[in-house]
This record gives sequence, C-alpha cells and structure tokens, in this order.
Amino acid sequence: MLLSLVLHTYSMRYVLPAAVMMGTAPTYVLAWGAWRLLSAVLPARFYREVDDRLYTIYQSMVLFFFENYTGVQVIIYGDLPKNKENVIYLSNHQCTVDWIIADMLAIRQNALGHVRYVLKDGLKWLPLYGWYFSQHGGVYVKRSANFNEKEMREKLRAQMKAETPMYLVIFPEGTRYNPEIPKVIADSQSFAEKEGLAVLKHVLTPRVKATHVAIGTMKDYLDAVYDVTVAYEGTVDHKGQRKLAPSMTEFLCKECPRVHIFIDRIELKDIPEEQMYMRRWLHERFEIKDKLLIEFYDAKDSKRRNKFPGKSVHSKLSLKKTLPSLLFLGGLTASMLLTESGRKLYVKTWIYGTLIGCLWVSIKP
Repeated sequence: MLLSLVLHTYSMRYVLPAAVMMGTAPTYVLAWGAWRLLSAVLPARFYREVDDRLYTIYQSMVLFFFENYTGVQVIIYGDLPKNKENVIYLSNHQCTVDWIIADMLAIRQNALGHVRYVLKDGLKWLPLYGWYFSQHGGVYVKRSANFNEKEMREKLRAQMKAETPMYLVIFPEGTRYNPEIPKVIADSQSFAEKEGLAVLKHVLTPRVKATHVAIGTMKDYLDAVYDVTVAYEGTVDHKGQRKLAPSMTEFLCKECPRVHIFIDRIELKDIPEEQMYMRRWLHERFEIKDKLLIEFYDAKDSKRRNKFPGKSVHSKLSLKKTLPSLLFLGGLTASMLLTESGRKLYVKTWIYGTLIGCLWVSIKP
C-alpha cells in the first residue's frame, strides 16, 4: 500500500507544472488580446515587438519547469552562436519535447520570443494555443499533395514585411520517429530505397517541401540555417534497442537525465536553391544526423555511447531567466482567481477564446 502511494506520488510530479502552464494560458491570452486590440492602428512591427516580449515571458516560465524543475542536464555540441540571428531551425523529430528543445537553444541566444513553428495542420485546433501560434507567426501546413506552397510563402512574406525576427522551427520528417510503430519506419526506408537515397536507421526520410519554401522565400532575410540533432539519454532498453523518446509528462517526471543537442550552423550560400538539389542536400544532412545517432546509440565501444562525438558544453540555465516569468504569470493568474469577477472572466476566456480561435483558424488558415 505504501509502495503504491509512493509510486503514485512519483508519477504525479508533472501535475503542478502542467497545472501552472495550462492554468496561466487564459491570463496570457487576455494580456496578448488586449495588446492586439491596442496595436490595431499601429504599424505591424510594433505589435510584433511586444508580442515577442510576451511570448518570451510565457516560454521562460515553461523552461523553468522543463529545465530548472526537472534538473535535466543540457549538453550542447557544435556551433551555437551567442548572438541572435534570423534562422531556419531543422531538427529530427521524436516527441513533443522537441518543441521545447528549440526554446532551450533560443533562450541561450536571447531569441526566445522569435521562435515560430511550422506545424501540422491539425494542431491549429488546440484550445487557445492553436490560434495563438498562428498569430505569433506560426505556419500550419498539410502533408503531401495537400501542401499549399502559395499560402506558406504569403505568410512568410507577411512576416518579413513586418520585419519579424525569425527563428523558424521545421521538423522535415513530417511525423515523429517512433520505434513502437515499425511500419512508419519501414515505409520511410522503403521510400528512400525506391528513390535511390541512403536508407536511414534512426531518423525518417525527410520531406523537402516546407524547407524548400521557407529557405527560398526568406533566403535574403536569413543569416543561417541551424541543423540540429537531438538525443534523449535513457531511450534504450535492456536489450540495447532504442525505445520511445520521453513525452512531456515523462520529461516533467524527471525521467530524462540528460538531453544532447548537436548544432551545425550552415551558411545559406552552401544550400542549393532548386528543389531537386535541395532534396538531395536535405537527405545528406539527415544522413549526418543518422551517423551521429548511430554513434550515440550503437557505438561498439560502450564509452562512446550516450554522447555525440566532439567537444561538448554542459549548459545550465540560470533561474534569473525563468523564475521572474513564473512569479509574474503565476501571481497575475492567482490574483484573477481570488475574485468572483476574475474567476468568471477566466472561465469565459477558456470557453470563448477557444471558440473564437477555432472559428478564426477555420476561416483564415
């Protein structure tokens, strides 16, 4: 009985972070909505500047839980510039925590507010968040034949016209690499073999469309492309086989001791412009990722496993960058919930904010 209670308490360690992160969402949306209305008559760049600051506050709070609260060690390899840049961030995709990894790197460059995502179309229906991500500069895309290049180009051009700082996150695989769904991996490998491309073991065959549109549209606006490879320690079973990467819940339960991040900064001049050649280039980049992950998971020398080759830095995030945001948003939300009128506004924000958001994204994708 006591053991069951201990195990239950252990598994509930994600409840407080989840409650705070989701619980402050209406407060955040209200603050953002007020600024959206006030800035309606101002040039777009003024809206973006404050929106980026607001986004920094919320995501800093998120990172308090994913880094400071969990105590995860962030190990960085390769080239991460100290200064903020306009970039496209290309990464392998294993789990929802991959979104947070982009934040982890961006905050170390003081560019957290600039993070925007290319997202699967279905995510636009997320309550509050789905609508807000599109307003913050995120781009929702459909897969394969339904991918709308023109729509994506127009959204990116609008961002450039507004002089929006860009830290655009793309997961070219299009879906997560999941060892528990071998059919997806097998289909990806069969497609690569059919197309005469190298068969990949630890990543899926990348899709080029979103990357090609993003780089082609913003090539004169960008400073570089960040090619990022992520590995979560502890994702190998007792037989040495790779297992599922941690979910956000598992990560918040402190089930991932270390996350390893390899960054390769690529100049735009080194990337071919034509889609056919960019497709080959992108696949070659994923071959490099695959070799890094083979070294991480499968190196014959056990001492070389659970790390990438080359020099690394254990990067610890200061509480000064995260705790003030937690106290600010938490305090603002608590003060709202202390009054009856505040509680009513809070509930209405969840309900009507979700409905308005869904209506907005259905009319204006």
